[in-house]
Amino acid sequence: MADDEVERADDLSDRDRAILQQIFNPTLPATDLDQRSMRENEDDESADDDHDDTGGILRQKILDLEAEGVRAVEKEGDAQKAIEFFNQTIELNDKRASSYNNRAQAKRLLADVEGAKADLEKAIQLSKGRGRVARQAFTQRALINKLEGRDDLAREDFRKAADLGSEFSRLQLAAMNPYAAMCNAMMTEMMRKIARGETDP
Repeated sequence: MADDEVERADDLSDRDRAILQQIFNPTLPATDLDQRSMRENEDDESADDDHDDTGGILRQKILDLEAEGVRAVEKEGDAQKAIEFFNQTIELNDKRASSYNNRAQAKRLLADVEGAKADLEKAIQLSKGRGRVARQAFTQRALINKLEGRDDLAREDFRKAADLGSEFSRLQLAAMNPYAAMCNAMMTEMMRKIARGETDP
């Protein structure tokens, strides 16, 4: 690859990379989805948590613990440590949807799928299926359903997440469309031929 091509590739945004990943690998989930959505929860003041009536010092303690949990996964790769932080936030306020959503993501990283599903159900219930936390929970649950071969349930959750503004879920819905998958396969083959310098007669 030429130096100018490398520089152009480095200039791609995360969103551009995700779109290219979906074009060329439509059946694979984004590898950094979990960490990205945990980071979104950390950065949010959690306006989506309708039942989060904690205030002042306690609220800040919960936000700090959530941030520590996210850092445990992102910086240390320690999902178990992250779960311990998220457990503490739930002990302080068991009505906070984002804590369950974050803990579900950490549980998925540890292959505790059943535990993750239970936490996602709780996050969706507490968020009343609205807002960013619900969007992330629907997306996670859709990914679990997709990986377990329950495509109808996956499509339903991706649709709910897409309706709440998830671009990733919109891409997944398109990729799960059999016609889109066929077109993606044809485009991938065409791009490979072009890269090899082959052309059709």
